[in-house]
Amino acid sequence: MCDINFSNTISDLSKKKVIIAGSEGLIGKALTTELEKLDVRVVGLSLRLGHDFSNENTVKEMMQLYKNHDVLITPFALNPQPDEESWDIFNLPLSSLEKYLKINLLALFSVCREFARVCNNNASIINFSSIYGINSPKHFIYKEGFAKHIGYTITKSGVIGMTKYLATYLAPKIRVNVIVPGGIENNQSKDFKENYSKMAPIGRMMNVKEIIGMVIYLCSDISSYTTGSILTVDGGWTAW
Repeated sequence: MCDINFSNTISDLSKKKVIIAGSEGLIGKALTTELEKLDVRVVGLSLRLGHDFSNENTVKEMMQLYKNHDVLITPFALNPQPDEESWDIFNLPLSSLEKYLKINLLALFSVCREFARVCNNNASIINFSSIYGINSPKHFIYKEGFAKHIGYTITKSGVIGMTKYLATYLAPKIRVNVIVPGGIENNQSKDFKENYSKMAPIGRMMNVKEIIGMVIYLCSDISSYTTGSILTVDGGWTAW
């Protein structure tokens, strides 16, 4: 039976060695900043830093370099923004779907697999899906004529399936869970924020720091019996 000392939860995090794949994005930067405040040893990996997660050999080399770590956090993803071009599904080139599959599923699987080869026992993998991996996008909250790319929904739904598969396959050495964040406020238009907020029971978009607590839980030993779980942090969006 696991001996958990709740009073030492935060201090024990300083013993963890964490890899964040996607450390330069909105979520990744916030996680890096807040975890380092808790004296967690963080290794940041990002395409912006020259780390290509879609290159299988590169991923193997990275994970060999940072083997014997305790936690892998994977907030990287290809995610279309409301001001980008929208594709009607009847005119959608399959090559545009392949881009989402390559980054959001194949690269993610590669990163998780290579981490699992070389990580410490009792490790934790924390993946990220989206509310659009559970529910279809509500296209009407976007500007007229914009539809969220179907590749995002397909792949974010796939992240949930992958997480459940890995949770059963890698147990008991490694726990694997997926966080489902709602929309994070990040300089969107006033109209978009108002439309989004009407669909969230909490009545607003999320502050990026509001996801930190769930990550800390999954990094720490108090989540030692949590694996294969879908953990929503969405202001109630998926409760409708």
